[in-house]
Amino acid sequence: MRAAPTILHLDMDAFFAAAEQASKPSLRGKPVIVGGLGPRGVVSTASYEARRFGVRSAMPMAQARRLCPNAAYLVPRFQLYRTISEQVMELLGRLSPLVEPLSLDEAFVDLEAGGVAFGSAAAWEAGERLRRDIRAVTGLSGSVGLAGSKMLAKIASEQAKPDGLVLIEPGTERGLLAPMPVRILPGVGPATGEHLRRAGMTTVADLAEAGEDELVRLLGKSHGASLYRMAAGHDDRPVVAERDTKSVSVEDTFDVDLHDRVRIMTEVGRLADRCVQRLRASGHSGRTIVLKVRRYDFSTLTRSETLRGPTDDPGVVREAAGRLLDSVDTTGGVRLLGVGVSGLADYTQEDLFAQAAEERAAEGRAVEERGEEEPEGEETPAAAAEAEPVEDPAQRRWLAGHDVTHAEYGPGWVQGSGVGRVTVRFETPTSPVPGRVRTFRVDDPGLGLSEPLPLVETAGPLPLVEKTEAETGMGMGMDGKAEMEAGAGTPAGQESPLARRPKSRSEGGGPESGAAMSRP
Repeated sequence: MRAAPTILHLDMDAFFAAAEQASKPSLRGKPVIVGGLGPRGVVSTASYEARRFGVRSAMPMAQARRLCPNAAYLVPRFQLYRTISEQVMELLGRLSPLVEPLSLDEAFVDLEAGGVAFGSAAAWEAGERLRRDIRAVTGLSGSVGLAGSKMLAKIASEQAKPDGLVLIEPGTERGLLAPMPVRILPGVGPATGEHLRRAGMTTVADLAEAGEDELVRLLGKSHGASLYRMAAGHDDRPVVAERDTKSVSVEDTFDVDLHDRVRIMTEVGRLADRCVQRLRASGHSGRTIVLKVRRYDFSTLTRSETLRGPTDDPGVVREAAGRLLDSVDTTGGVRLLGVGVSGLADYTQEDLFAQAAEERAAEGRAVEERGEEEPEGEETPAAAAEAEPVEDPAQRRWLAGHDVTHAEYGPGWVQGSGVGRVTVRFETPTSPVPGRVRTFRVDDPGLGLSEPLPLVETAGPLPLVEKTEAETGMGMGMDGKAEMEAGAGTPAGQESPLARRPKSRSEGGGPESGAAMSRP
């Protein structure tokens, strides 16, 4: 545990939905739900306007539609989200070399390692400046938590939502955690939470009072001891800049159960190819192939096969996944398929890498021995593969939320499609007012898909990180606390006296404001 709140946790606010609202002026201030739009789709992100109706992440999309029927339902645009995430991560990288990304919109930062902050005042200023820079560069808001440990920094950022900052002074951990539910602690999921509830433990204070021996008896030595330490506010996990990837996988949930064995095999092959693409993009190869099958009755089967050595050859992965599928009964129907690769390495076993090529060569020799010849005047399979496919406009998929452009009306986005028509709203992120809506035939030659537009028109170079006198520790005590003790502090008697957040951006709260931490 650190003596100063120099671990920062950033969590972008309703990231996917907020990015969609920022790029579409007609959706600002309205409920927006991003996720899979099929019958079995789930909510990825819901805007704060939609959350008022009870919509939450991971909720079935059908349930979300019942709760909030008038919301805008959009499919994710990961290309846009990755671009914004890269901008945010670059800003974090300017604060410290120790940045631990958890997802596209969430990360830990060690401010002390970057020399940005060694005390509370400097950490607060760094957090506020980060929030300002993120809004200037991306147009979006993020919530920041500052504490002496990763666990408390994450709890603080959750308390800060939306668009706020919460700082937890070391030494106040127990009083802050005591009334919180046990699910707030890392490693306590639904099953563990229910197990603890049956034992009469519903708050963090209950865990601390139960003692380590009782938790070890209930949960086992490792989990019980770890949970007791966290309930007491102790968390010494460091911020790790790079974490080893343990596996790479892809999976698809189908709108209608698959029964045709040939179709199932085709889908497994397609998933294997996608998995290898991700594997190669990460610079890895793997030796264990994993197949996941969820059947019609929600029972999930997992099969795996370990090869002689690591590979990143799509033919080898497809073949192994096919063998695994042969051992699974799919007669009742399949609702989900997944293919993964684990046991990762940074190199490829050459004999495995060449295995598929050797098999194809053997097939070619067999054809020659049979004396089969390719007919003249017809395109060979290799030439056919190299020929660029001609897109049929009538076969395009116009997904709600995706970017399009029209030869006459310019850029816009798909509001919906069906019965041979597609409805488009023509507007850009910088449009002063919502754009007009027009409907076209799905095969309109003037309409085509386009790349996402930037949310901020002229972001310019990213802001420079300048260390102030307070941030370098000058004018402060050796422990970096003198300035806070002399000119800050919260009036006695207020709840959570050392955890502060500004009332709003316009009011300019800070360490000297004395505002108590509270959930908006």
